[in-house]
Amino acid sequence: MVASIKTVAFQGIDPITIEVQVQIANGMPTFTIVGLPDKAVSEAKERVRAALTAIGLSLPPDRITINLSPADIPKEGSHFDLPIAIGLLVAMEVIPSDAIENKVAMGELGLDGSIRAVAGALPAAMHANAQDMGFICPEESGSEAAWAGNEDVWAAKNLIGLINHIKGTQVLSAPKPIVQTPPHSHLDLSDIKGQETAKRALEVAAAGGHNMLMVGPPGAGKSMLASRLPGILPPMTAEEALETSMIASIAGTIKGGMISNQRPFRNPHHNASMPALIGGGSRAKPGEVSLAHNGVLFLDELPEFNKASLEALRQPIESARAVIARAMAHVSYPARFQLVAAMNPCQCGYLDDAGLACSRAPRCGATYQSKISGPLYDRIDIHIDVPAVLASDLSLPPASEKSADVARRVLRARTLQQNRYKGLSKDTPIRCNAYADGKLLEEIAPLDTAGQNLLNTAANAMRLSARGYHRVLRVARTLADLEGSKNISKDHVAEALSYRRLGLKSLVA
Repeated sequence: MVASIKTVAFQGIDPITIEVQVQIANGMPTFTIVGLPDKAVSEAKERVRAALTAIGLSLPPDRITINLSPADIPKEGSHFDLPIAIGLLVAMEVIPSDAIENKVAMGELGLDGSIRAVAGALPAAMHANAQDMGFICPEESGSEAAWAGNEDVWAAKNLIGLINHIKGTQVLSAPKPIVQTPPHSHLDLSDIKGQETAKRALEVAAAGGHNMLMVGPPGAGKSMLASRLPGILPPMTAEEALETSMIASIAGTIKGGMISNQRPFRNPHHNASMPALIGGGSRAKPGEVSLAHNGVLFLDELPEFNKASLEALRQPIESARAVIARAMAHVSYPARFQLVAAMNPCQCGYLDDAGLACSRAPRCGATYQSKISGPLYDRIDIHIDVPAVLASDLSLPPASEKSADVARRVLRARTLQQNRYKGLSKDTPIRCNAYADGKLLEEIAPLDTAGQNLLNTAANAMRLSARGYHRVLRVARTLADLEGSKNISKDHVAEALSYRRLGLKSLVA
């Protein structure tokens, strides 16, 4: 007896259809899984055997062969348990074969016959929907799968419930998509005393999706400013939420099948390895740059990160994708993130304070800052000094302007940008100024004569690269959007230039 059912393997976030073929034939009692299974897939035979025993069924004393086709694609993960079990149930004539035609199944089995949640339910359900096929998954993943728009989703808690649904003695309720309720946050810009210039720069960065670097002594409020950025960012659109949730689904970070429309804020520690930051490992999993897709990647103590890891950021910053090449895998994950970084000006942190600086100043500043390469520095749109807060500032009353006030201005600017760039790029949609290329900016962002002259003069004096020139233009465009101005004026260019230094080492001079 031969039975088959479809499931998926993953190459990045892209599902690949896998046919699970089950054969029960005469011969010595064996249970073999072939088709490049990893350890988790090979161990499925023990989980399947125990799960079937738990519901009162036993495998026949025959030769059982499971083939995962195509056989030359590596198979990884425990989600092959459920399709293998369903294939065996068909081969054992417990359920009819026509019941699982045009179905894609995935799920891990417990020894008690329960069906447990697995990573990747959302992209798998979207793949099934695109192929006009039904989807069978664990009950816990049902809400996640429902976001794919597939009306034919069976979300079962255990094998008994799934079998009874197929036989018509029990009906599985259709899962409903659930939006995660964002936790109430008390982090507000009004909590920060002083630092008005830094707050303005944070608003500009949020409005245009610009990368930002804050430099200042310890305790100046750099981390406080970064932690309040999510409070002024606009919520994700439905398309952005789906993109971000697909990556979170592959990484297994979606809990209870609920997806969120709040932009991710990733804050890895500076001892993070390159695979953790960019992606990779034995299974080429997404890294922090991809988990921050459509959100913020905050790197505190930037020079303390491994230099190779920082240099690896250059490619995803520019292309909005993280490409992971391995001998057995070559995958690409979306990585359109907003980089926000913070650093001290030197090892001791007090380079500009003669009373507190160490004896090696200013040489220690040059050594410390040299850990950030010029090409990486050039990819950061906004550079801002965050000076130490004075004691007199701390005694001031809270600022009257709250995060909600800034968020409204940011949302208006982002809405202008979405309308401006809508339909201009089909392959990679442009949603904010930070990803508009130079040619497009020059076409849609006219400068007045004074502004163009200032930009040309400053570009020559500051010896800006072509990338630096266009990044200044992007920031100027965002400043105009915040004011609701159609054209970029000299004032916008001047402020954009103020956010770009000649280089980090200018701090040491």
